[in-house]
Amino acid sequence: MEYAIHENIYDLIVVGGGHAGCEAACSAARLGAKTLLVSMNINLFAAMSCNPAIGGIAKGQIVREIDALGGMTGIVADKSMIQFRMLNRSKGAAVWSPRSQNDKYRFSAEWKQILTNTPNLDLREDCVTDLIIQEGKVTGVKTKLGIAITAQAVILTNGTFLNGRIHVGEINFSGGRIGELAAFDLTENLQKIGFVSERLKTGTPVRIDGRTIDFDKMEEQKGDAEGGGFSFANIQHPLAPKSCWITYTNPTVHNILRKGFDASPLFQGRIKGVGPRYCPSIEDKIERFADKEQHQLFLEPESETGIEYYLNGFSSSLPENIQLEALHHIKGLEKAKIIKPGYAIEYDYFPPTQLKRSLETKLIQNLYFAGQINGTTGYEEAACQGLMAGINAVRKLKGLEALTLQRNEAYIGVLIDDLTTKGVDEPYRMFTSRAEHRILLRQDNADLRLSDIGFQIGLLGEERYKAFQKKRRDIEILQNYLQTTSVEPEETNPVLATIPSSPIQQKCKIAQLLLRPEIQLSGLVPNLPVLKSFVETSAFEKAVLEEVEILLKYQNYIEKEKETANKMQQLENIRLNPDFDYFSISSLSTEARQKLSRIKPATLGQASRISGVSPSDIAVLMVLLGR
Repeated sequence: MEYAIHENIYDLIVVGGGHAGCEAACSAARLGAKTLLVSMNINLFAAMSCNPAIGGIAKGQIVREIDALGGMTGIVADKSMIQFRMLNRSKGAAVWSPRSQNDKYRFSAEWKQILTNTPNLDLREDCVTDLIIQEGKVTGVKTKLGIAITAQAVILTNGTFLNGRIHVGEINFSGGRIGELAAFDLTENLQKIGFVSERLKTGTPVRIDGRTIDFDKMEEQKGDAEGGGFSFANIQHPLAPKSCWITYTNPTVHNILRKGFDASPLFQGRIKGVGPRYCPSIEDKIERFADKEQHQLFLEPESETGIEYYLNGFSSSLPENIQLEALHHIKGLEKAKIIKPGYAIEYDYFPPTQLKRSLETKLIQNLYFAGQINGTTGYEEAACQGLMAGINAVRKLKGLEALTLQRNEAYIGVLIDDLTTKGVDEPYRMFTSRAEHRILLRQDNADLRLSDIGFQIGLLGEERYKAFQKKRRDIEILQNYLQTTSVEPEETNPVLATIPSSPIQQKCKIAQLLLRPEIQLSGLVPNLPVLKSFVETSAFEKAVLEEVEILLKYQNYIEKEKETANKMQQLENIRLNPDFDYFSISSLSTEARQKLSRIKPATLGQASRISGVSPSDIAVLMVLLGR
């Protein structure tokens, strides 16, 4: 096929307009690169193809980190929010996780508004089918419409579209999402270059017509009364809040679903890809947890004014008639009508051990992969990869060192290190348990950890950075005041009696009072005159009070964790030659030689986290390095 040469020459081409692609294209263009975003549908950017929500356990921390670095997902989420909740409030601050319900149409529209108003960024509606490679370096792409477009770097963010196949019962057909075409040829062309691809599977629940739901039979779940958001920029929330609703399956529902197992693509072997363990289909749940008589379901509104409701917890690829019959035996859904049935989708991905930690491929220079193409699942995991790929592609074009976040700096660092070091054998989802330093990686301090970096690389604007600097100074001022200011028993004990908390016998520092678990700073401020006067005079914002309270209550734990992280960081400072011949070291185990040669770790710390590389193997490497 003859390809016409596109007249514009770009610094960077981003392929795919999902959550990863939007962050990649936006960040690259804002950093000064002439960027082209190629998407199969430029009217549907960052589609919420599964649940209409952002954040959640660990995912909310990622969104706050994206925002602290200067990315846009948190701002878009705040502008399209119809409910906000801080999850895990009953637990320690290390696992508090922000989550929002969003108007999925507004979310996509907000992203398009941002992209179309970003300088240096062009859009093209097309499908990329091949790459242009010269001397081991990518120099452009070829499209289905017969166009060759040149660029110095390319980021692939193809989501679930590579050879995507949709399953509903015994019916299956090609598609990236229902109603959208799959992308062909690119996988095969990448395989010819030498890349290894595999298959994964994900699923989505039924969408229900809200006019046919009896909400009176369900439990209402409202958002937090005090509200909240993701962005540290304090974005206004223009949309009206909406409730979610809770209902349950029952034994009758389970029996109906089992009737469809003979036609299930999951159980009959038509689906070959591995699905997400932590987000199983309803048919998988009733098989794996056969002793459970019910499973909790959440009805989530998909928009502020629309009628579509997402039945979270009811992901399925069973025949539509089985899905409908089962729905009609769930409390509140007796007359429910289906707008779109649940379905499963299989797609190609490329095992991420083929990537450097910058997300550049090891095989082809200036080619980056981000998002579900790397075997992850979730909007947030995709968005942060897109952000980092965009940043690093531009930095390489400028001759700068790649930005690599460490595991003790960000959940983003944990995610990328897990992908590139350990690979995936199922869709990767972030959890707080994956982060060994999670007490340092809280959602409240993402700006304290990352805003300096965002400003230094040129992505976080000066106005945002000045506001951050003021917040950091206020935190230091308030923390110092609480640690140095004492209160007398006669003024303090009446306040403690109302909490209730045991009285003090002699004067003590305010910070000491906050070590008591039953005492919150928000309860002391209005009742201790000396503290009230100081806080009101200083005009501290709520986020400052919350941050200082966490720092004081968990101070000892935080300091201990920092010591541990610093010790582990010593291994990260020992760099390894990517071209080192591990097979020449006979004292390494056979498995270690194989894994180290394949993954090519950048540091000794990364090598220590490779499955199959033992502490004795690391000791051998340290001896060889003279350490």
